[in-house]
Amino acid sequence: MRGPVKWAVCSAVVLAFLAGCNGSGDGDKGTASPSAVVAASGTSVPAKGTAAPANTPTAPPAPDVVADGYATEPAFPQLDFDRMIEIALIPGDDGHGVVVTQGGRAWRFSLTDTTEAPAVFLDIRDRIISDAGNEEGLLGIAFPPDFQQTRRFYAYYSGGPPRQNILSRFLASGDAGDPASEQILIAQDDPFSNHNGGGLEFGPDGYLYLGIGDGGSGGDPQDNGQDTNILLGKILRLDVSGDAYTAPPDNPFAAGGGRAEIFAYGFRNPWRITFDRETGDLWAGDVGQGEREEADLVTLGGNYGWSIVEGDQCFKPREGCDMSGLAPPRAVYGTGDAGNCSVTGGYVYRGAALPELRGWYVYGDFCSGTVWGLDTSDAGAAPVRLMESGKSLSSFAEDAAGELYLVTFNNEVVRVVRR
Repeated sequence: MRGPVKWAVCSAVVLAFLAGCNGSGDGDKGTASPSAVVAASGTSVPAKGTAAPANTPTAPPAPDVVADGYATEPAFPQLDFDRMIEIALIPGDDGHGVVVTQGGRAWRFSLTDTTEAPAVFLDIRDRIISDAGNEEGLLGIAFPPDFQQTRRFYAYYSGGPPRQNILSRFLASGDAGDPASEQILIAQDDPFSNHNGGGLEFGPDGYLYLGIGDGGSGGDPQDNGQDTNILLGKILRLDVSGDAYTAPPDNPFAAGGGRAEIFAYGFRNPWRITFDRETGDLWAGDVGQGEREEADLVTLGGNYGWSIVEGDQCFKPREGCDMSGLAPPRAVYGTGDAGNCSVTGGYVYRGAALPELRGWYVYGDFCSGTVWGLDTSDAGAAPVRLMESGKSLSSFAEDAAGELYLVTFNNEVVRVVRR
């Protein structure tokens, strides 16, 4: 995901594809719901603005968010696969999800019974491009809310030759997907092996969102990030309710001026996009070139600047670029500082175990394993370092209750807890 200057850093973490190594050049803690929430101790804590029951002692308030106040503990010991990149929940499947591995397989597993052995849900290793680069492979799976009725689900992967970014629909039969049912919806030609994105999520509007990188190499040599006539370097928004897909009529270029599928543009390599389950806001981590990593609050029609800017500073031209009209990042941090190399987008926390983090966007860095939190209720708030996880952080995950996990290239999934 970045140029050769980063190979030395990335080699320290097995040259993982999320580290972005090119071979081609280059406050309020959130508002609780009206009902009581349960603190980590198990004590019922009345939500803000809710009176405690008469004659009942009031439990102490939740602690504040404290820098370096968090850690991880083991979770899902049955998940010990190589190059795990995502966990996707299966709607209506009684506490099951799939863990996606970059090599081309996804495994169905139980979130509630760790003794249940994972089973292969989808195996498309034969579809992955044979000379796959470090950032290619099976990169995302998403289930629509009506999965139990339609049995449809969606996968995004690197196919070819020729090299392509492919979005496909599959059908599930029983507890597994049927590879033979594949219907390719998008096959975007890709000039280089890196910068493929991979975030695949259904939004609260029922549409499918897909983050695609700028096509690779270094420095966006084809200026794809700013070219609205190509899908590379964009977040797409698709109506997949029919047999083929259509573009929602309120997409910014649905009436012309660019590709109708585009929701927002100006991204280098959006690595993980997620929706706030309460507000519906879309968040993304966008991997930088060599100096700045960023977290973005993504809005309809927004231009996030690549490759005019990298994070919050000029990139093309290096000095004196025009930033007018560009959506600024919500947070940035330096590449190379403390071993950082590649942002991993996370989730806005909406669980109950850590009530002080409710409404905070939690994200991290793949190489350093640092995890930060950002108070989404305060547009001017600076990020707070939550922990140094010591993990090669490929993705975040949340369960049905909104509790937060780290998916790692250390062949483990761990739960976020208070230190």
